[in-house]
Amino acid sequence: MRNKPELLSELQTMLRDVFAAASAGTAYARIARAHGYVDGFMRALLETGIAEHRELVEIVAAERERASGPAVRVMDAKDVAAA
Repeated sequence: MRNKPELLSELQTMLRDVFAAASAGTAYARIARAHGYVDGFMRALLETGIAEHRELVEIVAAERERASGPAVRVMDAKDVAAA
């Protein structure tokens, strides 16, 4: 059985591949299939108790930022309420 760091590293690799494929203009069917694999992998991590939702969100956000650059701006509750 693989340990938690190995599984989270595998998730990072899968996410990196999905984001790279999307930015390269890969066919939608391939990207959708890859998203399905990532979703299933994350669900398994959650259901087995290996990872928490917060951890997965942080990993996805970090990989998205790596692929697409930083967010335009960080919003806090005051910004949302004003909008």
